[in-house]
Amino acid sequence: MHIGLIGGIGVAATRVYYTRLVAAIEALGGVPEITIVHARAGDLVRNNREDDRAAQVALYLPLLERLRDAGADCAAITSIGGHFCFDETRARSPLPLVSAISPLDAWFAGEGLTRVGLLGTRIAMASRLYGALERTEAVVLEDELDALGTTYTDTAVAGACTPEQRAYFLDAGARLVRDQGAEAVVLVGTDLGLAFDGEVTDYRVVDALDVHVEVLARLGANLDARADARLP
Repeated sequence: MHIGLIGGIGVAATRVYYTRLVAAIEALGGVPEITIVHARAGDLVRNNREDDRAAQVALYLPLLERLRDAGADCAAITSIGGHFCFDETRARSPLPLVSAISPLDAWFAGEGLTRVGLLGTRIAMASRLYGALERTEAVVLEDELDALGTTYTDTAVAGACTPEQRAYFLDAGARLVRDQGAEAVVLVGTDLGLAFDGEVTDYRVVDALDVHVEVLARLGANLDARADARLP
């Protein structure tokens, strides 16, 4: 199955999606067929902060049309923050969209996680993953939503993480576990691998990107026939 990716939001996350998706499809015995189009991270950051869903949908639609014209069977947005207008985009999309959010609730439940801490964009944290979690409680650092959100978007746009930013994220994760009772820290910012990849923590870290890639890989390897439906 031909998978279309809206990338560029940010570039570092797009690279990770591509490399991990190729490896996952091949591990399942499939042959990767992937097309990537480029959105601009700066546009997404602005529209996300202003909750301007109409403006972001208007940017997504031509990209989705290009993916359709390139032969893609379904598409995905390579950004958790970019899902703030997912429902509005899906309603107008020329392709089925594969959500990075909807699989998480079932995945957490399957892992026995009942309380998770979130790190990512301000909206993703404040909305507790856009209200999509039903079986798992999400906790955040309420007093630091602005600071964490701004630090994350700065990291995503730059495509790099400074030592100071990395230390801040790692400490925030530790406090989610220690002070908020989180059983795991979930990276709901797809560029947070810049801070956490290769780091050893004394708490469990779950990258939402990996759950999304797992779903996409099953489609790419033709092991999941749901792509002809408007996927949640």
